[in-house]
Amino acid sequence: MKSTAQQVTARARELALADENAPLEAAIEEISRSANLSLQQEAKLRSESQLEASGFGLLQSYFDDEEVEEMWINQPNELFIAKSGKAERHFVPLSEAELKAIVERMLRHSGRRIDRSTPFVDAALADGSRLHVVIPDISRKHWSVNIRKFPNQLWRLRDLVLKKVLSDSQARFLAGQIRTGKNILVSGATQAGKTTMLCALISESRPTTRLVTVEETFEIRAENPDWVAMQTRQSNLEGRGEINLRRLVKESLRMRPELLVVGEVREAESLDLLIAMNSGIPGLCTIHANSSAEAIQKLCTLPLLAGSNISASFVEKTVASCVDVVVHCAMSDAGHRYVKEIGLVSEHNSRPQVELLKLDQNA
Repeated sequence: MKSTAQQVTARARELALADENAPLEAAIEEISRSANLSLQQEAKLRSESQLEASGFGLLQSYFDDEEVEEMWINQPNELFIAKSGKAERHFVPLSEAELKAIVERMLRHSGRRIDRSTPFVDAALADGSRLHVVIPDISRKHWSVNIRKFPNQLWRLRDLVLKKVLSDSQARFLAGQIRTGKNILVSGATQAGKTTMLCALISESRPTTRLVTVEETFEIRAENPDWVAMQTRQSNLEGRGEINLRRLVKESLRMRPELLVVGEVREAESLDLLIAMNSGIPGLCTIHANSSAEAIQKLCTLPLLAGSNISASFVEKTVASCVDVVVHCAMSDAGHRYVKEIGLVSEHNSRPQVELLKLDQNA
């Protein structure tokens, strides 16, 4: 059953086909008269219809709220939002059909799709937010929707110092590492601020640096004039045309990068990144881990997924020789994000070893 606002937008589309000058306003007046709405009810309908036609319906106000960092829906009438790392539960009068319509509207910008043959999707929205959706029968009953918002402002390390994410001495050290072409791994749990830190590190590179970034969906923000950004692509309806992260890393090496950034390493693409770093191309990437030492240990394991001909000893020696620094991000129980550890990576008996630096910390 369509809501009144949906009826307005549907009628507006019909009027637009008839070359009406203002189809939405005409549809509002037509339905207001037929339903005998008061002026107050008509004003409310106008507001709801404009959101329905041009925004994301009942979710639009949360997109407009700069304090909202993330929102997710497990069932249509239940919305969770995160502010300052803390989750809040809200109840919204959203039907299954309305939620599907909103998701379809979100996906139009990305060119990606979701259906029974592709039951989950990662996509970047027009405002830079990241959308992830899972549908039944992969999810139990309802559509599962997650939207990660990102700040419009590009934070530099000095901005993160003011926000007490890291200390001044930590910021000076990391800025120096970037400017001298060191390879840096940013680790942390989900929502620990890894992407924000990654972007802040990129901002410390020389303005003339040729930057190439590869990621699953566009999240990285940078101001480098010489910047090529690439994202993965899903296969088409015939199961062809997929471009995965590993392919993008390989292609990036032919693009003369002076700084190669991988949004996040999860699988075999980590091997290609290590090979690039080992060939003298400065690199940055993020990885999910609970400590600096665990991040290095994980980076020694992921490349083994590339094939049985890749040995653990080769990977360990490569990690030890080409990864220079690990920045581990964390979030406190109060929702404050901060740099918990900065470690230097060295080689010891052909294996990587992490030595934590004793720099002043804000947290």
